[in-house]
This record gives sequence, C-alpha cells and structure tokens, in this order.
Amino acid sequence: MIIKDELLKRRLSMYRLALMSEVPYATINDICNGKARLEKCTAETIYRIAQALDVPMEELLAPFMKKRPAFEIFKSTICHRLKELGDVEFIIKTLEGQEIRTYYAESWYPESLYLLAMLDYVSRENDIPLCSEYDDIRQCRLEKPLYPSGILALAAVDKNEQILREAEAEAIPEFRRFNIIENEVRNVV
Repeated sequence: MIIKDELLKRRLSMYRLALMSEVPYATINDICNGKARLEKCTAETIYRIAQALDVPMEELLAPFMKKRPAFEIFKSTICHRLKELGDVEFIIKTLEGQEIRTYYAESWYPESLYLLAMLDYVSRENDIPLCSEYDDIRQCRLEKPLYPSGILALAAVDKNEQILREAEAEAIPEFRRFNIIENEVRNVV
C-alpha cells in the first residue's frame, strides 16, 4: 500500500492525515513525496499512520518487505508456470495478475520485460493478438544484454566471446527485443 494512493482513495489530504495521526506534516509530506522511506521510520510513526488510515501496519510495510529473487530463479519460476498452466491459461493468468506492470512500477525491469517477452512469445506461438495494455513497456529495452548464467559461464571458461554472439543470434525474438538473451523456455525439468 502506498500512503499517497490511500489518501486519494479516502479523499484525505496529507495535512488531515498529519492531524489524525499526530505525525508531523513535514514527515507525512516527506514520506508521500519519497524524501523519507516509510520502512525507515520509527515503529511509532508507522503505527500512528496505520491507525489513522485504519489499516494494519503490515499492510503499510508490505511493499517494502518484498524480497527480490535471483533473476535465474525468477526465469525458472516463469518457465515452470508456463509448463504447468499451458499456453492459453498462462496468457490469461499473466494478464489477470498484472505482474508485468507491478514489476515495472517497482523498477524490476528485467523481471517485467522477461514476463512480457514470455507473454508475447506464447501469444505469437498460439496466433493470439498481443495485449495492447503493455505497449508502453514494449518500447523499453535493457541497457546491456542479459545472458543466461550458463552461457556466461561457458563463454568465460572457454574465453570465447563468440559463444555470446551465437546465443544472441539464436535468441527468441520476443526476448531479444528487450535485450534478454533467451533461447529455451519450454524444456524445463
């Protein structure tokens, strides 16, 4: 939960929240405008804001407690989800879940773009039109190529940059568009 969103939903001002919570307006303002991090505030401040908004403290802190898994684990999870659900159900669940937008909003760009690439790839494979909801994110691209760890290890051991070039050439187009080098998403165990 983001306090600013909650204030909009409840039609409350930051000033009103400050009065209700007895937390200084400057503190509320700093939290809402990103100058202060809520998870770094005292327990008392978080408690007072939670009480004033009538929400559990955990709900206020939940977005900050989310652990980001290693990218290779994330990729594996997505590939297994595709295998377990099947193509069409994967598309439906991914679109309903809004994970792509959530990851993007959290600045988890590799995860957001990987999931979008998977969605686009599976859609193409099944002749399903792309969902236009993510056209803005489709304009993005990672600054540097993101290779699978196995390819990076092989290139390092062999001291052969050509391995990276070959991986890029063989990458699935939907992934390569985002500078993600991926050529196998279905053969998971």
